[in-house]
Amino acid sequence: MSNESQKSERIEPRLLKGFRDYGPIEQLARQQMFSKIQSVFERFGFLPLSTPVLEYKDILIGKIGEDEKLIYSFKDNGDRDVAMRYDLTVPLARYVAQNQGQLTFPFKRYQIAPVWRADNPQKGRLREFYQCDVDAVGTDSPVADAEVIACLCLALEAVGAKNYKVRLNDRATFEGLSQESIRAMDKLDKIGVDGVVAEMKEKNVSDSEIKTVQQTITGKARIIPKNLADIIELIASNGIDASKIGFDPTIARGLDYYTGTVFEIYLDDAKEFGSICSGGRYDGLVDKFSTQSLPAVGGSIGVDRLIQALTEMGVMENAQPIRALILNQNEELLNNYLKLAADLRAGGVNVEFFYSDAKLDKQFKYAESKGIPYAIIMGEAEVKDGTVQLKDLAKREQETVSVADLTTKLQ
Repeated sequence: MSNESQKSERIEPRLLKGFRDYGPIEQLARQQMFSKIQSVFERFGFLPLSTPVLEYKDILIGKIGEDEKLIYSFKDNGDRDVAMRYDLTVPLARYVAQNQGQLTFPFKRYQIAPVWRADNPQKGRLREFYQCDVDAVGTDSPVADAEVIACLCLALEAVGAKNYKVRLNDRATFEGLSQESIRAMDKLDKIGVDGVVAEMKEKNVSDSEIKTVQQTITGKARIIPKNLADIIELIASNGIDASKIGFDPTIARGLDYYTGTVFEIYLDDAKEFGSICSGGRYDGLVDKFSTQSLPAVGGSIGVDRLIQALTEMGVMENAQPIRALILNQNEELLNNYLKLAADLRAGGVNVEFFYSDAKLDKQFKYAESKGIPYAIIMGEAEVKDGTVQLKDLAKREQETVSVADLTTKLQ
């Protein structure tokens, strides 16, 4: 095949708008964050669940509200109407209804998985992103509401987000208001008071209802309902600083399935990212798939937004699991190098071996470029003595270590 033919067949590498790749170090940091969050979820007794990326379209449609236009939907090869999950809550409701005869209630689950929305990409917002959800289905106890919120708060603390505020409300405070007004209020942080009023007028909301919303926003209707005061006390009893929790009558949550408690959590040092966690009570959602009424409450961490915020705040931990690079000085010692690597790995030490006996300068640069902290140098003399030269690449210091002590030294 000619070079010209090869050029004509070459495909330009590119990404769809709103999607992105994560390189090895960045993805490792994400996975470590998932692990920390998962650990907190499990300490509260939530267990993992996995649901499919694709659902029948009618499962997802009609549950979310006006944002269902953001759902990716299409005909599959079997001419079925299918859609990619918009969130993890509606698939959970479908799963519970489909399996309720085999489940123990309250059913407490967590799920860490990607969701997809055909949204307008912007700072902290992609079209494919991960959510970390915890939910308790089959209970109307306010203890469950408090536990979900406390669990999310401690998960944030576990990944380094110490300064946050929980803003709490109840959908009952919007009794008498139209869905148009509630959806407009949900955008308050993005579009401001004037934007909320303009959107309500555009939706033909009455002047009296607009006035009610304005009074709510400006703080003329901020008497905390007793049920929310009780939940705040319960959250604090779960080990959360009460000063971080407050009533906010403007928190609406735009999704149609919310029925009671609603909340959002913001980072004090990265307010421009909006809510990092959100959720609430959705007592009627499972009922759409079932003849049995099953109240539920849950919440979600937007991990991609959280990671971006922590990175800009300078508190995102750099991940580097490789402790040392075994340098390749002599092809004749290949088996010695591989045995050393095997012994270290068996001892729980992550090590990498340089495949070819390139110049040592090149091997050192390779280790430094990957952020590997140590280099292990072993020539014929070291093999004979049962030692290695261990070099700290940051300090530029080198010491002789016996092979027998090397695993302990690197752990």
